[in-house]
Amino acid sequence: MSRGFGLSLMTALLVLAFCLPARSQETQFLPEIDAHLELNSKLRVYVEAKNDRDGGDPTQFTIGPSIQFYLKPLVKLKRVKTFDLDDAKSRALVVEAGYRYIAAPDAPPEQRMVLAATSHFPIAAGFRLSDRNRADLDWKSGKFTWRYRNKLTVERTLGIRSYHLIPYIAAEPFYESQYGKWSTTSLYAGCLFPVGKHVEFNTYYEHDNNTGKHPNQQVNSAGLALYLFFSLVEK
Repeated sequence: MSRGFGLSLMTALLVLAFCLPARSQETQFLPEIDAHLELNSKLRVYVEAKNDRDGGDPTQFTIGPSIQFYLKPLVKLKRVKTFDLDDAKSRALVVEAGYRYIAAPDAPPEQRMVLAATSHFPIAAGFRLSDRNRADLDWKSGKFTWRYRNKLTVERTLGIRSYHLIPYIAAEPFYESQYGKWSTTSLYAGCLFPVGKHVEFNTYYEHDNNTGKHPNQQVNSAGLALYLFFSLVEK
């Protein structure tokens, strides 16, 4: 399988997303770009810019930086994450703090503090499990709300000739303080496509079941993310 195949697949997904019928108001396209810089063996910073509908929110633009601290890499995790450019996946624990500025049409801007801890585990047959626990602390028009979200991801690297891609599935429930309950569940199916030493694409399908408001809302999204990885540490 050549790199051109992966790029062709991503292009096809992008075309399909834009060709969805205009009357389908509940199908969204979510672009994203993340740029990572590893400062040393235990510290990394990144900037995220994306459209999202996290937790049943309307489509909104989110941008902001994060800083990540992590433990030493585990040999077993390094083996199962081979060909994945994200070095954080070789760490048993990653702790993150960040800030996001959120803008949406016809709505005041929102300020968000992000706190997260992610654990990675090697499991049978080359699969790996990621468990992210995240808290979003939000301020909007002087009002404070919060939510907790727990994302479980299972992935595995597959080799096709000289190329390697990384399919995955994930599930993420959200507890929203404004509703006082578990109000949204997001399900994902996607694939990571590494390209060279610094670029990785993530194409995915997302299904959200939102029960915070009545009536319940089903939302389907097609996502395309570009991840950039750079390092000040010699590998």
